Amino acid sequence: MSEEMCSTITVPVGCSNRHAHLTQGNIDVLFGAGHELTFLRNIRQPDEFVSCETVDLRGPSGTMRGVRVLGPVRATAQVELSITDARQLGVRPEVRLSGDVSGTGRITLVGPCGEVELDAGAIIPARHLHVSQEEAGKLGLAEGQKVAAAVGGVRGTVFSNIAVRIDPLFALELHLDTDEFNAAGLEKGDSAELLL
Repeated sequence: MSEEMCSTITVPVGCSNRHAHLTQGNIDVLFGAGHELTFLRNIRQPDEFVSCETVDLRGPSGTMRGVRVLGPVRATAQVELSITDARQLGVRPEVRLSGDVSGTGRITLVGPCGEVELDAGAIIPARHLHVSQEEAGKLGLAEGQKVAAAVGGVRGTVFSNIAVRIDPLFALELHLDTDEFNAAGLEKGDSAELLL
């Protein structure tokens, strides 16, 4: 085994807070015909951004107000929640990778101009590792491969079943949902050790 393969591989850990991805049709209903998402700030992944727009999420048990919409516009809408969020709303999302929304939970989105009811699209995001094609080649990672990562500290733990997602635009980052991030006592800027 090469010295490079024996070295510790640390990856930044990102907290994926609740958010929505919308189609242009959704945006037209929620914010008005022809509305375009307004850039607020970048996130670590260079192909996405946080917009100024927010929606309210409504489920059988309650409403969450001011949930951020991420851009750019997508072909399929989805709402990413934690288990805690889902229980508060009374919705039953599945743990899925982004984009895999078939047969997932129903949820209603409320904007300033209208409402959109998604028959499917509420998900709990599966743990995943964003990695560029170049980095994936160096690390010997393949799309869809499952890996694990360890975090230290007082509430240190090992996260298993992390799906590898590869794209030329991706920046190396482990994404956990809010429940997972907080349960491990992680803070912004923390890293994990990748276990290959």
